[in-house]
Amino acid sequence: MPDSPLDTSQRVRDISVHLILLLGVASLCGSLVSNGARSVTGPYILLLGGSAAVVGLIAGFGEFVGYALRFVAGSYVGQGRHYWKVAMAGYGLLVAIPLLAFAGRWEVAAFLIIFERIGKAIRTPARDTILSHATAAVGRGWGFGVHKALDQAGAVIGPLVMVAALVFTGGYTAGFLLLGIPLFGVAIVLLIARSAVPRPGRLEVQLNGRGEETADLPGIRPYATFIFLGMAGFAAFPLISYHFKAQAIISDAAIPLVYASAMAVSVVVALLIGRAFDRIGAHALLTIPVLSTAMVLFAFSLTPGMAVAGSLAWGAGIGIFETVLRASIAESTALERRGEVYGILSAVFGTAWFMGSAVMGVLYDVSLTHVVAYVIIVESAAVAAYLWMYRARIVVRFQEEIGDRIP
Repeated sequence: MPDSPLDTSQRVRDISVHLILLLGVASLCGSLVSNGARSVTGPYILLLGGSAAVVGLIAGFGEFVGYALRFVAGSYVGQGRHYWKVAMAGYGLLVAIPLLAFAGRWEVAAFLIIFERIGKAIRTPARDTILSHATAAVGRGWGFGVHKALDQAGAVIGPLVMVAALVFTGGYTAGFLLLGIPLFGVAIVLLIARSAVPRPGRLEVQLNGRGEETADLPGIRPYATFIFLGMAGFAAFPLISYHFKAQAIISDAAIPLVYASAMAVSVVVALLIGRAFDRIGAHALLTIPVLSTAMVLFAFSLTPGMAVAGSLAWGAGIGIFETVLRASIAESTALERRGEVYGILSAVFGTAWFMGSAVMGVLYDVSLTHVVAYVIIVESAAVAAYLWMYRARIVVRFQEEIGDRIP
């Protein structure tokens, strides 16, 4: 006797929750490795002889590579449905992080940092497409919010590993080597997840027979413009941590602790914004320009308390942007184009972060006032782009309603 639609829906929901949690644990381990290293890349490059401009360039170019190459990876995933193979290959490049322990020059460290970002570019479209299928049964915002919260939990633990290494050894070598241990956890969890759900696309198909009926994003240009401007004014943490060390605001050992605190904030914010997205949709993105502006005013202060507050605002921004961006793409994009759209918008995201970080790194060497002015101008433009995007959504909905009424 075949399962009833109710039984099928419950079974798909149970499998989807299991898959989201498994991918969340894999991301937790991977984020522990990558964010443990990222929490100290600014002062580590300074220790190896790099300048503020070098830090900004490396951080920005690393993010650019980590997002721009997602267009290629997303197209490959969309065409061949090689979700698991691509995801595992990308996670494998995390091996670059423990190798930082042996970098004697900032140029070598820069290569390894960018190499790890390439791995991020390879794995993310595949992982997010798998998640998009699983979140159909549990709510887009909530599903991506839970995954992001687990991911950010790893981002909290990783910097704490670096704190312990700096406190007990006084150097970075032991910390980078310790960050290699969770790589085994990533491999084990991914193998379990692939064995449990070898064809994740079937989850969405089984949910209602054909998968969710979704329309393409209502004009990708205003959406992409908002993402570009919003991220162009969103500082990378390596530049913030460089500021902490260069201005002697807090100690070296406290810098990864501040980063861990920012990631802890992002865990809570990801869960809250995920629930909010399921109720208000992409309107949640409007908080990004506000947070970015507040962040630069506080994070680049010379007062320790204000600088830490700015770092926490940075963490909140990470939790909001990455949760809402991924959920809105899954909700608004047809199944057959989802991998491609993830790739396109991720490329825009990364290009903006690269350009913004590079510009802010150069401006920092001029004066902090120039950095603040730049962010205020860019984020004001992002608000205007949001209004353009909102108007485009209204037009699309109106056209759909008129179309439904015409016999």
